[in-house]
Parts: sequence; C-alpha cells; structure tokens
Amino acid sequence: MSELYFCGVKITLMLNISSKHFLLGFLSVLIVWKAQGQKLLTIKDAEQMALANYGTIKAKANQLNASKAYLTETKTEQLPDVNLSAQQDYGTVNGQNGPLYGYHGFNVASSGPTTGTQNWNAAFGALYLANVSWDFFSFGKATEKVKVQKTAVSRDETDLAQEQFQHEVRVASTYLNLLAAQQLEKASEDNLQRAVDLQKVVVARVKNGLNAGVDSSQANAEVSNARIAVTNSRQTVQDQSNQLAIYLGIPSQDFQLDSAFITKPPANVDPQSHVNIENHPILQFYQNRVNVSNELAKYYATFAYPTFSFFGTYQGRGSGFKSDYGTNATDYTGSYGSGVDPTRYNYLVGIGVIWNLTTPFRVHYQVKSQKYTSAQYKDEYDLVSQQLMNQQLLAETRISNALKNFNEVPEEVKAATDAYHQKYALYKNGLANIVDFTQALYVVNRAEVDKDIAQNNVWQAILFKAAATGDFGIFINNF
Repeated sequence: MSELYFCGVKITLMLNISSKHFLLGFLSVLIVWKAQGQKLLTIKDAEQMALANYGTIKAKANQLNASKAYLTETKTEQLPDVNLSAQQDYGTVNGQNGPLYGYHGFNVASSGPTTGTQNWNAAFGALYLANVSWDFFSFGKATEKVKVQKTAVSRDETDLAQEQFQHEVRVASTYLNLLAAQQLEKASEDNLQRAVDLQKVVVARVKNGLNAGVDSSQANAEVSNARIAVTNSRQTVQDQSNQLAIYLGIPSQDFQLDSAFITKPPANVDPQSHVNIENHPILQFYQNRVNVSNELAKYYATFAYPTFSFFGTYQGRGSGFKSDYGTNATDYTGSYGSGVDPTRYNYLVGIGVIWNLTTPFRVHYQVKSQKYTSAQYKDEYDLVSQQLMNQQLLAETRISNALKNFNEVPEEVKAATDAYHQKYALYKNGLANIVDFTQALYVVNRAEVDKDIAQNNVWQAILFKAAATGDFGIFINNF
C-alpha cells in the first residue's frame, strides 16, 4: 500500500509490479502536465494584466467617464427651457377685497366676483400652458461653465494616465524585486547544499579522529544558519509574489518570471528619453489641476454680471362659471366637459434682466479665494517638477554605479569560488581548519548574492530613470 498526494488530496493505492509501472508513467505525465501548465509571465504580459485589472485604474477610468457625461450635460444647459403644462380643477371662486401674501406660493388662484356672503358654488376649470424661458446673454457664464468642465475632463484624463504610468513602474519594480528574491532563494539553497556537504566531511573526519569534535558543532551551526536563510528567503519570495498578485489584480500564486533580467544587461545602458519634462504624465496632471482652478476663477467672475432672459407664454383657460356670474350667482354649471373646454386664450412675450447688486461684492472674494487655490496648485506643480529633475540627475548616477558593480561582480564570484574549492580540498586533506573553510563558504555565498543584486540593480536603475523622465519605453523596450 502506498500513499500519493496530488493537489492536496491523499490517494491510497494497492501496488503490485504492474501497478508500480503504471504509477511511474502516471507521475511522469503529471510532471510534464505541470511543467506545461505553468506559464511564463513576461513583464509585458504583467503590465497589460495590471492595467486591465487594478482597481484604482478602473476607478479613475469611471471617474473620467463621469466627467465626460457631465460635460455633455453642461453643454445642454445653454438650451432654453420649454415647458408644457395642463391642469383641470374643481372648486369655488369666492373673491374678497384685501391684501394678501402667498408665502412660498401656498395660496390658491381663485378669481371671481366679490360677494356679500360666502357660497359654495363649484364648477370645473382648466388651464393649458406653453412656456419658453431662455437666458440668452449672461456675459459668458454658460460658456465659462462648459470650459470649466472641459478642463475637468482633461484633468481626469491626465489623472488616469499618470496613475497608469505610476502603476506600470510599480509593477515593473515589484517584478524585478520578485525575480531578485527568487535568485536569492536559489543562492541560499546553494549555500545550504554547500553547508550540508561541509557537514558530511566534518562528521566523517571527526568520527575518524582526524578533527576535533568542536568542528562538527560548528558545521551543524552553519547548516542551521543556512536553513534559516533559506526560510527567510522563501518568505521574501512569498511577500513579493503576493504584492505582485495584488498589483495584477489576481489571486496570489507562484510566478515563473522571465530570466532575461538576470542573464543579460539592458540593450542600451544609457537610454535617452524623448519626453520633455513638462510632458511627464505626473506633471501634466498637476498642470491640469491648475487649469481647472483658473477656469473656475473665470467662471465665478461671471456671477457679478446681470443675466438677460427671453420669455414667452401662450395659455388657454376654461371655466364652468359663465360670463354674467357676477350678477347672476346661479349662472354656472357643474359639467366637466363645459368646465375644461378652453374658451379664453392669452399670450405674452418679453425680455427681462435680473441683477443682484450685492453679488459683485461676494463674487470678488470667491474669485480671490479661487486664485489662491490656483497658486497653491502651481506651487505643488513646481515642487514635483523640481523633484523629477533631481531624480533624473540621480538616475544617471545610479545607472553608472550599477554598471560598475555589474562589471566588477564576475571577478568577485570567480575569486570566491576558487577560494572555496581550494579551502574545501585543503580541509578534506587536513591542511586547513574549519574556520578557514566556513569563511570561504561565507565569501562565496556573499559573492553569489552580490552577483544577483548587481544584475538586478542595473535594470532597477533603468526603471528609475524611466520613472523620473516619464518615458516608460526606455525600460520596457530595452531588451
């Protein structure tokens, strides 16, 4: 009886000779299937997946769509108001001489003769109305409102673009960090294997009385230290894998990454950006914040001017009360058809102007406040611009230093490897002590780590320059 674990499920099998051969074939198929099913994740695929799935980018895309829809609505606000109204009523028409005030319109529009006593004569009435109202001139208020929304759309477009750019940089950086972590995990596993080999040699020599017993204790300590390093490196790989999965918008998993970043340097180690500093995606967003604020100040300024309006009304009225009802209180009908049939028509056209003379005083400070907001946004733009220019200078230094380390590290690895093999041979033959050998073990592990870091840092430096210049192409197209 044998137990097989596959995808976390324990399968218990009763084996004979033929079933063992079957199992070996089955396991071979599983190994091939797993190897074929694990797809290589290139950095370009990772970037496309991240831009399509990341929540913040989706949110900013919806924000842009909302701004575009509101721009369309803002343009329609320039159209005149056209209202159609019809009402049919039933009630009394008692009138009374005297002043009154219809607070907030809470009053009935009953019109009829003034009688000496209250009566409850009621009939049907109707009003049919068509009305046009158009603010045809307001010193550019409607036009400025449209301009404000257009700049808001531009701001949201650049906000989406700068978020996409920054996310591309984040994904690329995490991709490189994960690749480095995987290489460091391999280096720690190689170091563990060397420590185990050392332990075997030491134990054999101690058992044969060729070395002191303390050597085996030190060898055991080196193995334990190497195992701890492997565990820590695997944790780092898991952390970086989880972070990359978050940026890609997919469940956490193990990633098989492109080894090009550890096998060869960039095709162009001194890439030049074709993006001017003012066209940097981040700076364009900050500039559009200034533009929106400036347009708002212009829009607020139009509130200080009057508004000219055109209006026209055409109406028809019907009533169940006859024309001589004032002298003959019985001359009315309760017929619905007679009451709602219009018999009198009126029209009215005109031009009006409205201007609140105290508005300019309030608007003055509103505009002043908005201009200060524009100045605030401009100061933030200048700060980010200065930071990006300084980062461009720093990027050149980082690339230069990374290349120096990249060119130097092969010598370190070769010398450390030679020293390790030498000390290993000497120790096996009793010509070196355990301290010398463990020191050589440490040096070769350090050299391998330096190699992995140096190769990765060249690409990280190129990525840093891409982020500083706003030209992601100098990184992603540099293979």
